[in-house]
Amino acid sequence: MVKINENYLKLPGSYLFSTVAKKLAEFQSANPDKPVIKMSIGDVTRPLVPAVIEAMHKAVDEMSTYEGFRGYGPEQGYDFLREAIAAHDYAPRGITLQPDEIFVSDGAKSDCGNIGDIFGIDNKVAVCDPVYPVYVDTNAMAGRAGDYINEHWSNLIYMPCTAENGFMPEIPKEKADMIYLCFPNNPTGVAATREQLKPWVDYARENGSIILYDSAYEAFITNPDVPHSIYEIEGAREAAIEFRSFSKTAGFTGTRCAYTVIPHELKVNGTELNSMWNRRQCTKFNGVPYIIQRAAEAVYSPEGQAQTKESVAYYLNNAKIIRKALSGAGLTVYGGENAPYIWAKAPDGLGSWEFFDKILNEAAVGTTPGAGFGPSGEGYVRLTAFSTKENTEAAMERIKAIL
Repeated sequence: MVKINENYLKLPGSYLFSTVAKKLAEFQSANPDKPVIKMSIGDVTRPLVPAVIEAMHKAVDEMSTYEGFRGYGPEQGYDFLREAIAAHDYAPRGITLQPDEIFVSDGAKSDCGNIGDIFGIDNKVAVCDPVYPVYVDTNAMAGRAGDYINEHWSNLIYMPCTAENGFMPEIPKEKADMIYLCFPNNPTGVAATREQLKPWVDYARENGSIILYDSAYEAFITNPDVPHSIYEIEGAREAAIEFRSFSKTAGFTGTRCAYTVIPHELKVNGTELNSMWNRRQCTKFNGVPYIIQRAAEAVYSPEGQAQTKESVAYYLNNAKIIRKALSGAGLTVYGGENAPYIWAKAPDGLGSWEFFDKILNEAAVGTTPGAGFGPSGEGYVRLTAFSTKENTEAAMERIKAIL
């Protein structure tokens, strides 16, 4: 008789954002006269910029000719994109990367979840709390998380990030093998400085640990003291894997393109993780379409840089509008200055889902309950700045009216 992966049966309910989307759909169906403004899931609203569209059209035309047609591409990504990434995202920050240390993929979410394939299931995993659910759920699926008891996984190391510690995780007292860090952070919107990241790199090198560093929101950093890459920290090439995405930077949420960096210096018992990930990708992944990679390459053109920065500035302005409105309404808010997320404390002792329901039912605005990101997220909701300016302003007026 066939056996299933029983780790899936331990997962509580459905994926957080699927649950939120279902609740918003149910409300909209029951209240067709009250259009919901969605500030829950971090999906962008501005269209792809002209430089990207032009590159995509050109690539489509190439594919229509015998000379320009391309079939299977390299699983690791085309050299033209890998070289552009190294030259534009890293070299200006004093970081030297070889193209073969960069692996192009269809999303940072995919890579953050799939990276566990190259690690043993007996590794001890540390996660921030609250945390992006993918880090936790994929390790639970693999069997590293233990059992789900009282809203905690028995075999995970939770690193509480609360208002009391400035939403910054503290070095765990017990040894962690795999450490997930995300800065600027999803969901709290807090960013880490060089001084705050250096102890993590030192810890990882001293203990033979690996930092899995999600920097999907680095384009939103405005503070010069906040590094855009973990590799700006001395020694990180021997201690960290970095995940990046074009989704929020360039509006590729539906176009799908990202990349993961694994330096050659990163080894476990003498084995390069770069070669292991390369083997994994060649076996399980067929690469990102040529058309999409040409579109991503165009992000680095002078026109693409200017146009995508304009989009990032647009969303940061939305974040400013949200912060100002919610603070003015008496809520305590965090984030939104180096990140597209705002972390708002629920008033009057309301729980996360209670505040979520209040905002949805009374203001017809969708948020994400903080408890869905982990136990320490209880009592908060997350709002995103990825809506239009008009909808952002309208949503804030609705929320202020019910507070």
